[in-house]
Amino acid sequence: MTLPDGVPRHDFDGTTSIATKGHPEYGEATDGEWRRWDPHRSKLGAMLALGMDTGLEGGQKTLYLGAAAGTTVSHVADFGGPTYAVEFAPRPTRDLLDVADHRENLFPLLKDARKPETYAHVVEPVDVIVQDVATRGQARVAALNRQFLDDGGRLLAAVKARSEDVTADPEDVFDEVVAELQESYEVLETEQLAPYHEDHLGVVARPLE
Repeated sequence: MTLPDGVPRHDFDGTTSIATKGHPEYGEATDGEWRRWDPHRSKLGAMLALGMDTGLEGGQKTLYLGAAAGTTVSHVADFGGPTYAVEFAPRPTRDLLDVADHRENLFPLLKDARKPETYAHVVEPVDVIVQDVATRGQARVAALNRQFLDDGGRLLAAVKARSEDVTADPEDVFDEVVAELQESYEVLETEQLAPYHEDHLGVVARPLE
């Protein structure tokens, strides 16, 4: 597995895990400046732990859709460049602001990822879009935000089957979402995120030319 610069494997009291160097945010294990990136708390962490080829590198510009309270985006900002964190709900955004206090490269945006026109004047072109949104129409969200992604960039999405249709078979939901994604992206890799996250599919894609 190739890990990004700044995301090594590190030992935490006998448990080896991926880690980043930064201020702890959610009760994760720490060792000096290193903090454990818990794949059970992070879909992107699970993608890395499962060995998916995310293409992540240190210092990249990132647009994070569905940042919530900042668990995963805090790790992304630890090793990345400018990181724009979009979150729709006011309550987790307050926690996200606290996370940003310890990271000068993290920019929280209280916005709806389904309406990128509301933050288009703020977000510069990025190398990576990380998407972790709990809403119907997840492929559409990715398509709408394609405008921010450089041609050689990557979409790293965690598709939540239950957010699309709580009654449908997750495999069918994944097939439908991936098929829709392929209208605007070339899908490079997919993998279900169990045992870390049930009924979630990790997707690595790049924009169609």
